[in-house]
Amino acid sequence: MSRHDTSIIPPELLLQAYRAGIFPMSDSRDDPEVYWVEPRMRAILPLDGFHVSHSLARTLRRGRFRVTCNEAFDAVIDACAAPRVDAEDSWISLRIATSYRELHRHGHAHSIETWQEGPGGTEVLVGGLYGVGFGRVFCGESMFSRTSDASKVALAWLVAALRRAGAQLLDCQFTTPHLASLGAVEITQARYLDLLQAALGTGAGVQVVGESSAGASVGAGGAAGAAAAGGLPAGFAALLVDAAAAGLSSSPGNFIAQSLTHTS
Repeated sequence: MSRHDTSIIPPELLLQAYRAGIFPMSDSRDDPEVYWVEPRMRAILPLDGFHVSHSLARTLRRGRFRVTCNEAFDAVIDACAAPRVDAEDSWISLRIATSYRELHRHGHAHSIETWQEGPGGTEVLVGGLYGVGFGRVFCGESMFSRTSDASKVALAWLVAALRRAGAQLLDCQFTTPHLASLGAVEITQARYLDLLQAALGTGAGVQVVGESSAGASVGAGGAAGAAAAGGLPAGFAALLVDAAAAGLSSSPGNFIAQSLTHTS
């Protein structure tokens, strides 16, 4: 692609790439060029293998953060792309960020946000993540944290919501010590493609993870069905309904901790 090409990547092209096991990156925040990546080794986080440490479980139970889905997608992607201390320039260029915002508007890109009370009693965004969902697959793109455990809590909610939505594959793209400590493992790209095709082949033609632009609000009667057919936002909403049914509506983090520690 031309270095002067500043047009967005069409949503259809992005989804086609993800379904083929590749994704776009840039060399810097200001680089208008994108290149397509197919790594030889791929990191995934098995949904039944998420590591919940005692400290993370305690943080979830204490409800230090309010957690939302798709409430601040633009702010999350901006925070993920922002300069970081002692870090290389972000691969999330303006062109890539704009492309994922468009994908979000089409209902295929989603965010999880963590909030805390700030000065004057106003809520402040302190962590989160975003990614792309299709079929029974979710591809995590990036996460950020401005306070201890903020991104870990977002990831815990993501894993719980994906489980609730019937997902099969959580792609992390590249392994890091942080992700490895949470249960991520590295596999060959060939193995990843096998898992990808298996996840896409299950329930073909049914929107399961990430293919709905619906907000995270659903009635108790339809929670189970919505989680299985409405994607990540509905899976997230179903968790809140489940927490309320368990008498934990005021402490949904406690419900998340229970659901993860009982099955991981």
